[in-house]
Amino acid sequence: MNKPGKLYILILIAGLMSACSMTRFSGMTTLFDGNSMENWNPIGNADWTFRDGYVEGANNPGFLVSEREYDDFRLVVEFWTDEPANSGVFIRCQDSQNVTATNCYEVNIYDTRPDPTYRTGSIVNVAAPAQMIDAANQWNRFEIVAQGSNLKINLNGIDTVDVNDEQFDSGSIALQYGSGVVRFREVRLQEL
Repeated sequence: MNKPGKLYILILIAGLMSACSMTRFSGMTTLFDGNSMENWNPIGNADWTFRDGYVEGANNPGFLVSEREYDDFRLVVEFWTDEPANSGVFIRCQDSQNVTATNCYEVNIYDTRPDPTYRTGSIVNVAAPAQMIDAANQWNRFEIVAQGSNLKINLNGIDTVDVNDEQFDSGSIALQYGSGVVRFREVRLQEL
Protein backbone atom coordinates (compact mmCIF):
# COMPACT_ATOMS: atom_id res chain seq x y z
CA MET A 1 0.00 0.00 0.00
CA ASN A 2 1.33 3.46 -0.85
CA LYS A 3 1.89 6.17 1.76
CA PRO A 4 -1.28 8.17 0.95
CA GLY A 5 -3.32 4.96 1.36
CA LYS A 6 -1.79 4.28 4.78
CA LEU A 7 -2.41 7.87 5.83
CA TYR A 8 -6.06 7.58 4.76
CA ILE A 9 -6.51 4.41 6.83
CA LEU A 10 -4.89 6.03 9.88
CA ILE A 11 -7.17 9.07 9.55
CA LEU A 12 -10.20 6.79 9.17
CA ILE A 13 -9.26 4.80 12.29
CA ALA A 14 -8.70 8.00 14.30
CA GLY A 15 -12.11 9.30 13.17
CA LEU A 16 -13.85 6.07 14.17
CA MET A 17 -12.16 6.10 17.59
CA SER A 18 -13.26 9.69 18.13
CA ALA A 19 -16.84 8.86 17.08
CA CYS A 20 -16.90 5.89 19.50
CA SER A 21 -15.69 8.12 22.33
CA MET A 22 -18.36 10.73 21.56
CA THR A 23 -21.07 8.04 21.39
CA ARG A 24 -19.95 6.56 24.71
CA PHE A 25 -20.79 9.87 26.44
CA SER A 26 -23.63 10.91 24.15
CA GLY A 27 -26.54 12.34 26.14
CA MET A 28 -24.48 12.54 29.33
CA THR A 29 -23.88 15.62 31.48
CA THR A 30 -20.42 16.25 32.89
CA LEU A 31 -20.72 16.50 36.67
CA PHE A 32 -16.99 16.57 37.28
CA ASP A 33 -14.14 17.26 34.85
CA GLY A 34 -11.16 16.95 37.20
CA ASN A 35 -10.57 20.70 37.21
CA SER A 36 -13.10 22.32 39.56
CA MET A 37 -15.45 21.66 42.47
CA GLU A 38 -18.41 23.06 40.54
CA ASN A 39 -21.47 20.83 41.25
CA TRP A 40 -19.82 19.34 44.38
CA ASN A 41 -19.63 20.12 48.09
CA PRO A 42 -16.77 18.76 50.22
CA ILE A 43 -17.71 17.20 53.58
CA GLY A 44 -15.37 15.67 56.15
CA ASN A 45 -11.71 16.61 56.52
CA ALA A 46 -10.09 15.31 53.33
CA ASP A 47 -7.69 17.62 51.54
CA TRP A 48 -8.67 17.73 47.85
CA THR A 49 -5.95 18.83 45.43
CA PHE A 50 -6.27 19.34 41.68
CA ARG A 51 -3.45 18.03 39.46
CA ASP A 52 -3.23 17.38 35.71
CA GLY A 53 -6.98 16.98 35.11
CA TYR A 54 -7.92 15.01 38.23
CA VAL A 55 -8.58 15.61 41.92
CA GLU A 56 -6.72 13.68 44.61
CA GLY A 57 -7.86 13.17 48.19
CA ALA A 58 -5.40 13.04 51.08
CA ASN A 59 -4.83 13.04 54.85
CA ASN A 60 -8.29 12.57 56.40
CA PRO A 61 -11.51 10.84 55.35
CA GLY A 62 -14.00 12.91 53.40
CA PHE A 63 -16.34 13.13 50.45
CA LEU A 64 -17.23 15.25 47.48
CA VAL A 65 -21.04 15.29 47.42
CA SER A 66 -23.16 16.29 44.42
CA GLU A 67 -25.22 19.43 44.84
CA ARG A 68 -28.22 17.71 43.23
CA GLU A 69 -30.08 14.53 44.03
CA TYR A 70 -30.79 11.91 41.36
CA ASP A 71 -33.13 8.94 41.15
CA ASP A 72 -32.72 6.89 37.93
CA PHE A 73 -29.46 7.36 36.06
CA ARG A 74 -26.44 5.98 34.25
CA LEU A 75 -23.24 7.22 35.90
CA VAL A 76 -19.68 6.94 34.56
CA VAL A 77 -16.82 7.52 37.00
CA GLU A 78 -13.10 7.33 36.18
CA PHE A 79 -10.82 6.70 39.16
CA TRP A 80 -7.27 5.70 40.10
CA THR A 81 -6.13 4.23 43.43
CA ASP A 82 -3.05 2.59 44.87
CA GLU A 83 -3.29 -0.94 46.31
CA PRO A 84 -4.11 -0.14 49.97
CA ALA A 85 -6.61 2.62 49.07
CA ASN A 86 -10.11 2.64 50.51
CA SER A 87 -12.61 4.60 48.45
CA GLY A 88 -16.00 4.34 46.86
CA VAL A 89 -18.75 5.93 44.83
CA PHE A 90 -21.87 6.40 46.96
CA ILE A 91 -25.22 6.76 45.22
CA ARG A 92 -28.74 7.67 46.31
CA CYS A 93 -27.38 9.12 49.58
CA GLN A 94 -30.16 10.02 52.00
CA ASP A 95 -28.20 12.63 53.98
CA SER A 96 -25.75 14.79 52.02
CA GLN A 97 -24.04 15.90 55.25
CA ASN A 98 -23.55 12.41 56.71
CA VAL A 99 -22.61 9.87 54.02
CA THR A 100 -22.35 6.22 55.12
CA ALA A 101 -22.72 2.72 53.68
CA THR A 102 -25.98 2.42 55.63
CA ASN A 103 -27.75 5.49 54.23
CA CYS A 104 -26.45 5.16 50.63
CA TYR A 105 -25.46 2.45 48.19
CA GLU A 106 -21.65 2.24 48.35
CA VAL A 107 -20.04 1.01 45.15
CA ASN A 108 -16.79 -0.04 46.74
CA ILE A 109 -13.19 0.62 45.66
CA TYR A 110 -11.09 -1.40 48.09
CA ASP A 111 -8.93 -4.18 46.58
CA THR A 112 -7.39 -5.19 49.92
CA ARG A 113 -10.52 -5.13 52.08
CA PRO A 114 -9.92 -7.51 55.02
CA ASP A 115 -13.27 -9.24 54.33
CA PRO A 116 -13.22 -9.48 50.52
CA THR A 117 -16.98 -10.10 50.28
CA TYR A 118 -17.61 -6.44 49.47
CA ARG A 119 -14.34 -5.54 47.75
CA THR A 120 -13.87 -3.43 44.60
CA GLY A 121 -16.87 -3.67 42.26
CA SER A 122 -19.39 -4.64 44.95
CA ILE A 123 -22.23 -2.75 46.58
CA VAL A 124 -21.40 -2.88 50.29
CA ASN A 125 -23.97 -4.83 52.35
CA VAL A 126 -26.02 -5.52 49.20
CA ALA A 127 -24.11 -7.51 46.55
CA ALA A 128 -20.67 -9.10 46.27
CA PRO A 129 -18.92 -8.69 42.91
CA ALA A 130 -19.51 -11.47 40.37
CA GLN A 131 -15.79 -11.28 39.53
CA MET A 132 -12.78 -10.24 41.59
CA ILE A 133 -11.09 -7.37 39.74
CA ASP A 134 -8.09 -5.48 41.10
CA ALA A 135 -8.23 -1.79 40.26
CA ALA A 136 -4.99 -0.56 41.85
CA ASN A 137 -2.35 1.44 39.99
CA GLN A 138 -4.33 2.13 36.82
CA TRP A 139 -7.15 4.33 35.60
CA ASN A 140 -10.48 2.51 35.87
CA ARG A 141 -14.00 3.14 34.70
CA PHE A 142 -17.16 2.39 36.66
CA GLU A 143 -20.46 2.44 34.84
CA ILE A 144 -23.25 2.45 37.40
CA VAL A 145 -26.90 2.15 36.38
CA ALA A 146 -29.63 2.76 38.94
CA GLN A 147 -33.09 2.31 37.49
CA GLY A 148 -35.94 1.74 39.91
CA SER A 149 -34.85 -1.05 42.25
CA ASN A 150 -32.34 -2.46 39.72
CA LEU A 151 -28.67 -1.62 40.31
CA LYS A 152 -25.95 -2.60 37.82
CA ILE A 153 -22.21 -2.12 38.17
CA ASN A 154 -19.70 -2.51 35.36
CA LEU A 155 -15.97 -2.14 36.06
CA ASN A 156 -13.66 -1.76 33.06
CA GLY A 157 -16.16 -3.46 30.75
CA ILE A 158 -16.90 -6.37 33.13
CA ASP A 159 -20.30 -6.71 34.81
CA THR A 160 -19.78 -7.12 38.55
CA VAL A 161 -23.27 -6.54 40.01
CA ASP A 162 -26.85 -6.86 38.76
CA VAL A 163 -29.19 -6.80 41.75
CA ASN A 164 -32.58 -5.53 42.85
CA ASP A 165 -32.77 -3.63 46.13
CA GLU A 166 -35.43 -1.19 47.34
CA GLN A 167 -33.69 0.58 50.24
CA PHE A 168 -33.07 3.89 48.46
CA ASP A 169 -34.79 5.35 45.40
CA SER A 170 -33.05 8.74 45.10
CA GLY A 171 -30.37 10.91 46.67
CA SER A 172 -27.00 12.56 46.24
CA ILE A 173 -23.86 11.06 44.73
CA ALA A 174 -20.64 11.11 46.76
CA LEU A 175 -17.00 10.39 45.88
CA GLN A 176 -15.04 9.09 48.87
CA TYR A 177 -11.51 9.54 50.08
CA GLY A 178 -10.87 7.00 52.85
CA SER A 179 -7.16 6.16 52.72
CA GLY A 180 -4.24 5.58 50.36
CA VAL A 181 -3.98 7.40 47.03
CA VAL A 182 -7.40 8.15 45.50
CA ARG A 183 -7.99 10.15 42.32
CA PHE A 184 -11.12 11.01 40.32
CA ARG A 185 -11.00 12.62 36.88
CA GLU A 186 -14.33 12.26 35.04
CA VAL A 187 -17.87 11.92 36.32
CA ARG A 188 -20.68 11.92 33.79
CA LEU A 189 -24.37 11.25 34.31
CA GLN A 190 -27.38 10.56 32.13
CA GLU A 191 -30.76 10.73 33.80
CA LEU A 192 -33.04 7.86 32.80
